[in-house]
Amino acid sequence: MSDNTPLYPKELSWLSFNERVLQEVEDESVPIIERVRFLGIFSNNLDEFFRVRVADVRRLATFAKGEQKAHFSELLTSINEKVLCLNRRSYAAYSKVLGDLDRHGIHIVNEQQLSERQRTFVESYFHNEVLPELEPFFIDDRKNMPLLNEASIYFAIYLQLEDGSERFAALEIPTDTLPRFVVIPPREDCHEKVYIVLDNIIRACLVDVFRYVLPIARAEAYMFKISRDAELELGEQITQNILDRVTKSLKKRRHADPVRLAYDASMPETLLNLVKKKLKMGRYDSYTPGGRYHNSKDFMKFPADHARDRYKPMVPLQALPERESIFNILCAGDQLLYFPYHDFRAITNLLISAAIDPEVREIRINLYRVSQNSRVVAALINAVRNNKTVIAVVELQARFDELANIHWSNELRDAGVKVIYGVPGLKVHCKLISIVRREGNEDRFYSHLGTGNFNESTARVYCDFSLLTSDQVLGRDVYNVFEFIQFTHQRPVYQRIAVSPYSNRPALLHAIDREINAANSGAPAELFFKCNNLVDSEVIERLYRAGAAGVKVRIIVRSMCTLVCDTPGLSDNIRVISLVDKYLEHARVYLFHNGGDEQVWLSSADLMTRNLDHRVEVTFPVADRGHRETVRKIMELQWSDSYKARILDAQQSNTRIAQNTERDCRAQDAILRYLKRRGSTIRKGD
Repeated sequence: MSDNTPLYPKELSWLSFNERVLQEVEDESVPIIERVRFLGIFSNNLDEFFRVRVADVRRLATFAKGEQKAHFSELLTSINEKVLCLNRRSYAAYSKVLGDLDRHGIHIVNEQQLSERQRTFVESYFHNEVLPELEPFFIDDRKNMPLLNEASIYFAIYLQLEDGSERFAALEIPTDTLPRFVVIPPREDCHEKVYIVLDNIIRACLVDVFRYVLPIARAEAYMFKISRDAELELGEQITQNILDRVTKSLKKRRHADPVRLAYDASMPETLLNLVKKKLKMGRYDSYTPGGRYHNSKDFMKFPADHARDRYKPMVPLQALPERESIFNILCAGDQLLYFPYHDFRAITNLLISAAIDPEVREIRINLYRVSQNSRVVAALINAVRNNKTVIAVVELQARFDELANIHWSNELRDAGVKVIYGVPGLKVHCKLISIVRREGNEDRFYSHLGTGNFNESTARVYCDFSLLTSDQVLGRDVYNVFEFIQFTHQRPVYQRIAVSPYSNRPALLHAIDREINAANSGAPAELFFKCNNLVDSEVIERLYRAGAAGVKVRIIVRSMCTLVCDTPGLSDNIRVISLVDKYLEHARVYLFHNGGDEQVWLSSADLMTRNLDHRVEVTFPVADRGHRETVRKIMELQWSDSYKARILDAQQSNTRIAQNTERDCRAQDAILRYLKRRGSTIRKGD
């Protein structure tokens, strides 16, 4: 691998991905409520971007020297310039969305647009519901700023007193206890829906917050929020268990340095400088001036009463017959499922059945992210009640789900489940279930291998594959992954699967080299990949070599892509597209021509160094010919998308593929039609 491999900066590529989300807000063909919610996704993504990626660059800029310091400083400048550009577009899109909501009979008003009737309601709501939740504090040069919660939004408040003097204060908007969007009465003789945001209710009654404290002549409020470094500092204390270390580190995260201040651009400079000073913002921190409103992520939960304003909800296809034993079904042949098109109850029903089946001896599962009211967890607890041995690997370092996973690990452990907190130094990210069932005089394996989490909520919107199988060789491989996680000194030999951190990278590079050798000999050669992120430099260098050798390379990337696309002499024969639509493209798929005997791999691993070298990930083959044809067809439909696909060129400018009436395809709709034609279950093809 060369250190000079040309790469597009991954942070700027991530911003290009978030621009694709913003394009959905700007697209007037998208139903209006979906545009509102995409605006929330855009904002939430940007918050996490600063907490994780910008915080990382900031640390590197702080401690680097010489040319490296200059490089990271320049990168921070480029990031901030791109963020400001996207923010300007998002504010314009927000204004357009407000107007389009009006035309749909949904109105979001501010405190200056209230009728007398509405103002009476707002004032009553403020005094009865809001005021008891407010805890303002004064800020000046003599006092330290209280610890601010990065998940919250705040008002910086300018107060002019009746004697002409000035005071400055701040308060948290209580969105954790009150709804951000409050329904208020419509204007007289009108039956349309009217909302006011909680911020504007406080603005309408701002003087009342301080009425009994100071004689106020004028009060003005300007919103701001911060983003803190989200890196967990776990340390290397051998004697301290991982649960205690993660818990302690999460507490430290609340006190981590701010890395971004987003604020209302109309905030007076005196007040803004005071806030910056109190937050102890530094030279490498980011300042994002914006509009009147922040935490647009709350738009992700914007209420919607009219089906016409949203995408038509999809009724998932019944994945498996519910009145037939799942074990009999799997004995007849592997089952390949594709969510959200198939009903995720196939997975929960598998666990529910295993929990009560008298012949099931043991259940093992990886839990990375689970839903709030998890039937998966409930089934595991019930299995313990039915005297099964249950082993759950709970990854405590799943970013931003750490507290939830600590909660679930305690619930499971208290119920009698054997909980394993991963592997020291590695995140466990694979998506496996191993069920051991006694049949006759022997134990048999029934297994799940997948690309997505065991999460009923996200399975309704994340596109992921699951393979259910009774193949005993695969079953032994899956079982041995759990053995490695429990007993890390063991290095099992896997027959069918590749496992990070040991064999995923070599297997992938070997398969790419095979296509390169085929192309060099004049034979057909093809690589067709789909992943969330493509950033590993060694893999990218190999893909450059493949394209140069004449291998046909097609890649579908959802998020970051540091391969420099569409550049003659570098990425010849390589084409990359990205899809953003109703459902989040989350599956990892790797197809190889393999001399005409096509190989299809599904994986939990993205093409990132952390996935290939620093996590426990599993890549597995699709053996059944009919299933391989299904995966290939789904990939081809996505590649043919003429509605939601964007071409990733050298500048990652997100040019949409021009719609062609001869090739009119919206992939996510076409996939549903295709799976319906094949029948409600993807059956064995051989």
